[in-house]
Amino acid sequence: MRTRRCVVTAVTLSLLLFLSSLWLPQETVQSCEQSWRPCLSVFTPNREVVRAAVTDDALGGSDIIRECAGQQFQVSRLLLHLSSALGPASDVLLEPYLLCWEELIKFMESLGPLVGFFTHKVEEKITLIRQLALEESTTGDAQRVAPPPHRSHAYRSVRSMLEAELQRGVVSFDSQTPSGSRTLLRLHRSLLWLQLLLEKLATEREERSMGELCRDAYLEVLAPHHPWLVQRAAELVFHAMPDRKVFLQLVCVRTQKEAEPVIHVIVAAIQEIHRRTQTELEIRNMLDLP
Repeated sequence: MRTRRCVVTAVTLSLLLFLSSLWLPQETVQSCEQSWRPCLSVFTPNREVVRAAVTDDALGGSDIIRECAGQQFQVSRLLLHLSSALGPASDVLLEPYLLCWEELIKFMESLGPLVGFFTHKVEEKITLIRQLALEESTTGDAQRVAPPPHRSHAYRSVRSMLEAELQRGVVSFDSQTPSGSRTLLRLHRSLLWLQLLLEKLATEREERSMGELCRDAYLEVLAPHHPWLVQRAAELVFHAMPDRKVFLQLVCVRTQKEAEPVIHVIVAAIQEIHRRTQTELEIRNMLDLP
């Protein structure tokens, strides 16, 4: 009996690890002026955008976003990164976009150890894009040289990355490749999953559990891209989700009513990032990269 339980546990953990490899749910900001470092991380935090969203009278005033002492995830920091990712001409700057994901990783990890299985793969994808950016900015084995001033860094934004990788032929429409474009697509899908989860947390009746809401969002966004085995393994995670009160604590409110305007601000910011990324992927026919 004991051996059987061990086998079942091992199989369960294997399924979760397998799921984490397919489910697509800090570095210091660097300057392009440093000769060998990637231009990816150059952006100007748009605090005015965050302040405007937070102080919108329709959202109930300027006190709805609070710093939550003693916890890693902070809504205010997530909103700052989201607003900073809004580049010119409806583009998305990559480094603040990746910083958004680092904050969202803290959010997911706060939902319990099983959900934490997914964060490892998200971290891998963040690292891959940053590594591509670093390789772009370096030449030779040991000597690191900045690109010419007139040359735009390929991994500075979503648009520049997608266009550069298409031109270089590193994006495959038939097989899996470790391109930044394919990696971004997986993160993009998971961002929509989180967006839908937050929307459901704001609109669904309080009797519905966090696990049920996660399942609904998963079935709508991610399940169509996953095989049957992965979908079944996802159920294990949904059953282990914490109570919705945990979410209230994460956004530093006490009641569902207090949480709704906070969620509204977060969702609005995520929607804009998702919309811009969706457009860039769609016009290049990259929404179904294998």
